[in-house]
Amino acid sequence: MEMLTGDEITQAALTDWRKLAQGLHARYLVDDFGTAARFVAAVGEPSDALGHHPTVSIGKGYVDLKLVSLDAIYRDGDTEHVVEWVTQKDVDLARRITQVAADHGLAADPASVSVVELGLDTARSATIAPVWAALLMGDAESQGRGSPSDEIRDATGRVPNMWFGDADEQDGPRQRFHVEVYVPPEVVEQRVAAAVAAGGTVVDDSDAPSLTVIADQDGNTGVVCVA
Repeated sequence: MEMLTGDEITQAALTDWRKLAQGLHARYLVDDFGTAARFVAAVGEPSDALGHHPTVSIGKGYVDLKLVSLDAIYRDGDTEHVVEWVTQKDVDLARRITQVAADHGLAADPASVSVVELGLDTARSATIAPVWAALLMGDAESQGRGSPSDEIRDATGRVPNMWFGDADEQDGPRQRFHVEVYVPPEVVEQRVAAAVAAGGTVVDDSDAPSLTVIADQDGNTGVVCVA
């Protein structure tokens, strides 16, 4: 299926869900493990009916779900790429899961979802990516998985995705690694303010609220992202 644009995802008005990085994310609050298990079992019915399934994580007091299509079509001019992204089937299943949660009397907590990714600036991503694929995953299959780039992605979600930013080959010593923290739009100002209150400094907010670069007291940077 065609990948959806950001505007199309926003227009879907999925009140319980937030688009972070590649997928849709939701958190539902539960009183105990039994409630969580019954909810997840109930989610199985619409998932099986649509032939599409979420990634599920159960923790103390919550159930986290992620929806992403592994076969979304991204068009770059006349070239098609198969990528991991949100498609209409994710939107359709998200709506069904929202109804299941309502039937079970569960409240959503969309402001609490987040995703962390690793970024490494380099002029030689094709050269160094195999090293990081081997280091992070133990094999080369994760390099370029679900992406037209050299990005490294774990199919099981054990480790954060790692992507490569552009850097000049002649750049001198500087920080090349950074973390990107994806948060819902309604909490981005609070997250930036909390980092500043803890001693951080906003070093680049020219693309805010989509991207805000924060530096710690040693000059190390991280990025608060909305998307």
